[in-house]
Amino acid sequence: MLKKLAKLIDVKSIVTFVLTGVFAYLSIIGVISGEQFLTVFTMVISFYFGTQAGKRETAAEEKEEKKDEG
Repeated sequence: MLKKLAKLIDVKSIVTFVLTGVFAYLSIIGVISGEQFLTVFTMVISFYFGTQAGKRETAAEEKEEKKDEG
């Protein structure tokens, strides 16, 4: 449980949540349109999950290499 919480509180996650909150607020008060919010939100979420997938792939490759060596 603590490991999951620690992973959630890394800098990248905090930035993602803050950006989502800020752009949602700006959209609600009418400073930006819903379409602009959706564009920014899609980019932020795509980047966040893309880097997470890259980390998992790298970790899996490293694990496989160690398995082959051993």
